[in-house]
Amino acid sequence: VQLQASGGGLVQAGGSLRLSCAASGRTFSSYAMGWFRQAPGKERRFVAAIIWSDGRTYYADSVKGRFAISRDNAKNTVYLQMNSLKPEDTAVYYCGMRPVANWNTASSGFGSWGQGTQVTVSS
Repeated sequence: VQLQASGGGLVQAGGSLRLSCAASGRTFSSYAMGWFRQAPGKERRFVAAIIWSDGRTYYADSVKGRFAISRDNAKNTVYLQMNSLKPEDTAVYYCGMRPVANWNTASSGFGSWGQGTQVTVSS
């Protein structure tokens, strides 16, 4: 499986960005796709995830109400719509995938990481 993340950029606080993660190489019915972010000197942290088969979503408390994850099964692509961005959202954003079985949002359970896309929010 290969994941390709895109859509990052520089935006002012309060602005919006939409990230995309395109997946190729297999079918994903029993998998979930997740977004994580990593700021300089910090560990990679969970942001949001979606189950391919039924669209269930999960969010970190820090982004609830501001970010929305969605999927386009026909395009094998997952999106992260980020609104009301804050400077503390600045990080490299990565997409990864994991089996739905024994579900949790730890980064260690995810794999096939994409290359990451930089999001910078200026104050």
